[in-house]
Amino acid sequence: LKGCFSDRDPRLLVGRRGHRVARSAAMADPCAEYKSMNSFWDIPGMKPGVITGDLAWNLLKYCKAKGFALPAFNCTGSSTCNAVLEAAAKIGMPAYIQFSEGGSAFFAGKALDNKNKQASILGAVAGAHYVRAVAPAYGIPVLVHSDHCAKKLLPWFDGMLEADKVHFEQTGEPLFSSHMLDLSEEPHEENVSICAEYLKKMAPMKLILEMEIGITGGVEDGVDNSGVSKDKLYSTPEDTELVWNTLSPISEKFTIAAAFGNVHGVYKPGNVKLQPELLDSFQKNLGPKVGYDKPFFFVFHGGSGSEKSDIHNAVDFGVVKMNVDTDTQWAYWEGLLKFYKAKSGYLQGQIGNPEGEDKPNKSYYDPRKWVRCSEETMRDRVIEGFKDLKAPVP
Repeated sequence: LKGCFSDRDPRLLVGRRGHRVARSAAMADPCAEYKSMNSFWDIPGMKPGVITGDLAWNLLKYCKAKGFALPAFNCTGSSTCNAVLEAAAKIGMPAYIQFSEGGSAFFAGKALDNKNKQASILGAVAGAHYVRAVAPAYGIPVLVHSDHCAKKLLPWFDGMLEADKVHFEQTGEPLFSSHMLDLSEEPHEENVSICAEYLKKMAPMKLILEMEIGITGGVEDGVDNSGVSKDKLYSTPEDTELVWNTLSPISEKFTIAAAFGNVHGVYKPGNVKLQPELLDSFQKNLGPKVGYDKPFFFVFHGGSGSEKSDIHNAVDFGVVKMNVDTDTQWAYWEGLLKFYKAKSGYLQGQIGNPEGEDKPNKSYYDPRKWVRCSEETMRDRVIEGFKDLKAPVP
C-alpha cells in the first residue's frame, strides 16, 4: 500500500496491531437483484408451502426491493390459520402466520399444564406442523413465525429451537421460518448480547431472528407496557447500529422491530404518536457506513389501527413485515356477531324457531356454520392488511 495512500487517508483503517490497512470496497445492496423481477415466483426455488432459510430471506429482500411489506397475523388454532391462508391464496400473495406464547398454549389446549411452558412449546410446534401440512394445498409460499418472547419466556423459545433442530436433522430445514426475541425491557447491551447468542444457534439452520429494541407500548398477550415512559417508545440511531454491529457478523438473517412510538391495540386517532421518519434516520445513519441505502430490515409492531399514511411511510423506510392481531381478533368476532344477530331466532334452543315450534336448529348451531362466518370476516380483514402495506394485490 505504500505510495498509494497517505497516513491520514479516509480509505484506511487501523488494523489489530495498529497497522494502516485499506478499507474494503462498499458492500453491494443485497436487494438490488430483485428490483427487476416481475413476481416473487421469479425468485429461484420459490414454491408453495412453508419456506425457510435463504428462500424465506430472499422473499423479504424481494418485498423490500419492490417497496411493500408482508402482514403477519397471529393465529390461535386451525381456523384462524385457515382464514389467513385463504386470504393470501385469494389474492395470490405469500402468507405470514405467527404464534404468540399464549396463542401457542391455546392451540394445544387450555387444560394442559403450562408451568414450564410445555403447552406453549407443544402448541407452537403443533401449529407449525399443521401449517406445513395444509399450506401446499393453498398454492402459496408461507412463513411460520413465533411472536414476542420476553426473557421470562425463553424456555418456550428453547423448546421451539429443539423442534427446529429435530426437523433440520430429518429434512435439512428448520420447522419454523423465523422466531422473535423481545428483550426490549432489558438493558440494550443485555438485549443485543442475548440475541447474538441465540442467533449463533439459529444461523446453522438459516433461521431468521426478529428482535426488538425500544419498547412497544400497550398490552399484548398478557404483557402490559401501557405505563412505560414515553422515551422508551422511541429507538435511536445508536440503538439500531449496535444491533447491526453485533448481529451482522453472525448472520444477515435478522430483522429489527425498532420503536417509533408503536403501541399494541387500537386507540382513537391522535392518541398514538407514531414517528416513522425515525426509521428513515436509522437507515441514513448506517447506510453510508456500509455502502448502500436502507440496509436495515425493519418490522412494524402494533400495526392495528394505525393511520394508512404512517404505514406507507414505514414501508418506504424499510419495513418488510407488520404484525396484525387486534384488528383480526375483532374481525373474527364480528363474523360471529353478525351471524348471531341475523339468526338469533334459530339459536335459542335445539328445537323451535320462527318457522315453527318443532323445527330443528342443528344447521344453525353447528360450529362449522358460525366458525365459518368468523373465518370469512377475518379473511377479508387479512386481505385489507395486504393492501395497507402496498402489496401488489389485484
